[in-house]
Amino acid sequence: MKQIEVTIMGQSYVLGCPEGGEKALMAAVASVDREMNAIRTAGKVRARERIAVLAALNLAYALAQRPATDASSPDIVGVDVDALIKRVDEALAPQGSLL
Repeated sequence: MKQIEVTIMGQSYVLGCPEGGEKALMAAVASVDREMNAIRTAGKVRARERIAVLAALNLAYALAQRPATDASSPDIVGVDVDALIKRVDEALAPQGSLL
């Protein structure tokens, strides 16, 4: 697994990325960065942890609203959610606990 350095809301993170997954990871990073910056720009929330949780909820809600796709789609079908949660926890570990 290769490591890629990314920036989300001005903060640098090093993420593990499987070979061939760079494009999908960068698209995910761009979505999270865009969502977090939009929440910060709105000015109602300032704490990075709260912004991250709200962005995650917004993105999860948007994903849940999308129509179901077939198994051949490169969407979330077949993604190991536990592995994704572990990666997020590792990336946020230096920031401390969210709650």
